[in-house]
Amino acid sequence: MITKPVTTRSVLGAGAGAGVGVGVGVGARAWRLAAGLVVPGMIALLAPAGVCADVFKYVDQHGNVFFSDEPLTGSGLKLEWKRTATRLAAQNREQSASLRRKQVEINARLAARLETKTATAALYEQRPAEPVSGSMWVRRMRYQPLIERAARRHGLVPELLHAVIRTESAYKPNALSHAGACGLMQLMPGTAERFRVTEIWDPEQNIEGGAAYLRFLLDLFDNDLRLALAGYNAGEGAVKRYGNQIPPYPETQNYVRKVLQFLWTEEESRQS
Repeated sequence: MITKPVTTRSVLGAGAGAGVGVGVGVGARAWRLAAGLVVPGMIALLAPAGVCADVFKYVDQHGNVFFSDEPLTGSGLKLEWKRTATRLAAQNREQSASLRRKQVEINARLAARLETKTATAALYEQRPAEPVSGSMWVRRMRYQPLIERAARRHGLVPELLHAVIRTESAYKPNALSHAGACGLMQLMPGTAERFRVTEIWDPEQNIEGGAAYLRFLLDLFDNDLRLALAGYNAGEGAVKRYGNQIPPYPETQNYVRKVLQFLWTEEESRQS
């Protein structure tokens, strides 16, 4: 709380029942502020137009703050600083500009977050409504040409893509996980955007995006398939956080084992 300016010889100090005698010159102005309170415009009040006055800041033993345009005397008062009003006004302007910039940045982040949420909600609404037809074997054969093309493009074996798709979606193109992953290779919207997938529910684009992500992960982790699969499930950041090891998440550890088992089955099937 700010008391009104004082032009008499004394100002009563802070604290119920506690008095601090504060001596000010006649015509001098002093303001008392509650501890820690910052008041924009205080400098303008203390420095009339056209006058470059000094400003004094004092603190008493109760933590109350006094500003004055002349020195104050009194027991229990400690001078914290003395500055020109011009300098303080400039600092006030800089702080105000910094606060405005921060608010603009916060508003921009909030707007981007809202836009992303809206776009994601719209994306989920585009999920194919028709039921998936055929057995898993029939669905596998349906997407095999797309899988083989994507594997060749990204230097992968088709068996790896088959193993990942079987684990992720069981070849269901409209699969949607509780975390929001979409399609055959269960791409998150952010991952899809990162690998230039514009239609996440389109089987060809979904497989292409998943294959590109796997290639990226294999390159990132020196062709360590186990780490690449862990990154596909939990994100490459999680693998890095645990020192380039499979994160200790039961879901991720089970995922890696399952994909490797399906990969072994795929390779055995091709050789037979």
